[in-house]
Amino acid sequence: MARKSLVGVVADELLDRIIAGEFPPGASVPGELELSSRHEVSRMTVREAMKTLEAQRILSVERGRGTFVNPINRWGSLDAVLRAASEGTNDASAAIQLIELRRMLETGACELAAGRMADSDIQALRAQVERMRQAHETNDLAAFVEADLAFHDLILQASENVFVAVLFEPLHRVLEKRRTETSKVPDIQKHAIGHHQNIADALASRDPHRARDAMDAHMQQTLDDLKTFVLAEGTA
Repeated sequence: MARKSLVGVVADELLDRIIAGEFPPGASVPGELELSSRHEVSRMTVREAMKTLEAQRILSVERGRGTFVNPINRWGSLDAVLRAASEGTNDASAAIQLIELRRMLETGACELAAGRMADSDIQALRAQVERMRQAHETNDLAAFVEADLAFHDLILQASENVFVAVLFEPLHRVLEKRRTETSKVPDIQKHAIGHHQNIADALASRDPHRARDAMDAHMQQTLDDLKTFVLAEGTA
């Protein structure tokens, strides 16, 4: 892997501070002199690093006022948004929005897959549901998450839509982290197993509408469980 440039290093470190909440949306970031002293680089390097973040719409420059952090919904870098989702301080908002995105994409992918899945694909789905059951019974969180992700990957692949696969690939690290957090709760595991079984049955029927509804019900249950068991606990 190519070594990251000094400009890239400074830009990354400043982004880390933004994601950590040191500079929340609307806040101004330090000037070139302060940043060059902190990172022990030239002001030119800092200037180029700031331009990098400005080009990604993470920062905006207001002449005569300073440089300010934009709200995350204005950022133009998928990598930066994913880093914020997996490492940031606003976990509740990111977790809910991730389910909203999955709901939009996965219900459609499931509808497509219903008419395109081979019998071997259905068997593979049922095998993953069985793996989830076994992992639940043996309290093997890592195996449960692995089977859960593999189940959804099978459906995305069976949709035979290359854009769906490309969109989900960068999300994998965030999805794995979120699944590990929520799947620690036994009741959430039970709900997930039931819904995954329903989805597999719907796909086996080759009925696109039934498959879409089954996935949508799973996404709704996932959202409800997140709010009930995870986010509520964090605010208690």
